Formats: sequence, structure tokens, C-alpha cells
Amino acid sequence: MSSRDKVIAACSAKPGSIEDYPFSEGAAVFKVAGKIFAIVDMDGSAGSVSLKCDPDLAVDLRRRYAAITAGYHLNKRHWNTIALDGSVPDDEVLDLTHQSYELVVAGLTRGERDKLSA
Repeated sequence: MSSRDKVIAACSAKPGSIEDYPFSEGAAVFKVAGKIFAIVDMDGSAGSVSLKCDPDLAVDLRRRYAAITAGYHLNKRHWNTIALDGSVPDDEVLDLTHQSYELVVAGLTRGERDKLSA
């Protein structure tokens, strides 16, 4: 299973996750309660994923990995884009995917969060 397939599976498994293609067939957008937590580039052999991230961690990750850059066409303070070329371990990419989801869920109203756990 490719890194991109693992990311898509992880995103799809999150409670309340919806996969959408609002931009094009080349970008799978994953949302929870209407808020984006991941954008998976479907073009190219490896692709990439853009994830929401704590701003301090985002900067640290960009320093540690050449494959992690400021979010492409996104708020560069809060989003990173990760090239799924194998240079960032799959476990770390999946952990960052989980963190992105959790950041978005934390910003939801109590009612929206309660619906996810029901």
C-alpha cells in the first residue's frame, strides 16, 4: 500500500470524515463537520498531503524534513504540505494526519463534537 493510500485510509476512518472533490478530481479533500483537515494530491506517482498543524510544530517539521513545506495555496502558518515520497516515515505522516483532524475537531462547537462521538 502506498503512503498516499495509507493517508486516504486514515482520513476516511476518522469519525464524521467526508471525502469530497470540490477543486478537481486531482485533489481529495477530507472534511469533518464541513471543515477541511486534509487535502490529498492525487496527481503524480507519489502525491502529497496538506495538513493543518500547530504553528510552532509546523516550522520545526519544515526544518527537519525537506519534503515538508509551507501549505501550498493555504495559510502558511497553520498548514504544511508533505511530499509522500517516502522521506518522511509513514508513521509520522499518519500521526500528523491524526493531529490535523484533532485540531479541526477541537475548533468545532460542543454540539458538533458531541455528534461525532454519538
